[in-house]
Amino acid sequence: MSPDLDAKIRNSFAKQSMMQTMGATVADVSDGSVTLNAALLDSCKQQHGFGHAALTFGLGDSAAGYSALSVMPLEAEVLTSEMKIHLLAPAKGEHLEAVGKVIKPGKRLVIVQAEVYALENGRRTQIALLTGTMVPVLPK
Repeated sequence: MSPDLDAKIRNSFAKQSMMQTMGATVADVSDGSVTLNAALLDSCKQQHGFGHAALTFGLGDSAAGYSALSVMPLEAEVLTSEMKIHLLAPAKGEHLEAVGKVIKPGKRLVIVQAEVYALENGRRTQIALLTGTMVPVLPK
């Protein structure tokens, strides 16, 4: 991956106020894969004390979207067309990790996946699996 594309992804992520609200950070950027982390903040928990599904979805969607962007030309952007989530376990622990990856790149559609994990006392548990489609947006 080019340093310019890496910088573009990190700069774009830094502009996402939603990710800032969730306390999310970029952990890793590589060709076809992006990993995001987020502390499990009290402000992002649901009534039972688990991380809210919206946090899990937002983190997974962003990781998947940036993984799609990592295989696009530098001038391109991507938008989520659709995203499905399977919630596998409660989001509990110290923080969450979302690993997005490209399943099939394309000029019109990019098929992506994200696995979201909760880390609690050194134990990593998969809590969600997201699959979706990103649409490349090229300048006119």
